[in-house]
Amino acid sequence: MQKNDNEISERVVALLKEKGLSISTAESLTGGMISEMITGVPGASGVIELGVCSYSNRIKAEILGVPREVLDEYTEYSSETAIKMAEGVRRLSGSDIGISSTGIAGPTGALPGKPAGSFWIGLAAPDGSRAWECHFSGSRDEVRLAAAQTALEKALEKLSEL
Repeated sequence: MQKNDNEISERVVALLKEKGLSISTAESLTGGMISEMITGVPGASGVIELGVCSYSNRIKAEILGVPREVLDEYTEYSSETAIKMAEGVRRLSGSDIGISSTGIAGPTGALPGKPAGSFWIGLAAPDGSRAWECHFSGSRDEVRLAAAQTALEKALEKLSEL
C-alpha cells in the first residue's frame, strides 16, 4: 500500500469515528482491498462492521440481495449492481454506509461497451444511494487498486457531507 492509500484510509476512519458512524463493504473487483485498507488503520474496529467478498453472482444475489433481474439485464458490471451491492451490505450489517466495487480488472473479461479497466463504485447512505462509473488503464493490480482508492475517496466525500 502506498502512503497516499494509507492517508485516505486514516481520514475515512477518523471521520467515521468523529461522526459516530459505521461502514461495511461489498467487494467484487477489489476482492477485499477496500476492507484491508480500512482495517489497516489502528482503531478501525470501532467503525467497520462487515466486509463481503462477493466475487460470484450467486453470492451477490443470495447474500447481498442483488435481484437476479438486475444481474441478467445489466450484468454484474453495472451501476445498478453496484448500488444493490452497497444497499445489500448496508442492510445486512446495519452500518450507516455501504460501499461496493464491481468491474472488469482485465486483461480479459471485457464486454461490449465495458472494456477491461471499467469499474463501478456503489455507495448507500442514510440519505440515498448512488454509483459512479470509472475507467482506468493499467495492469489488473493497478485497476483493482484504483477501484479501492476511488471507493475510499467516494466514502470520504459522502462522510464530509453527513
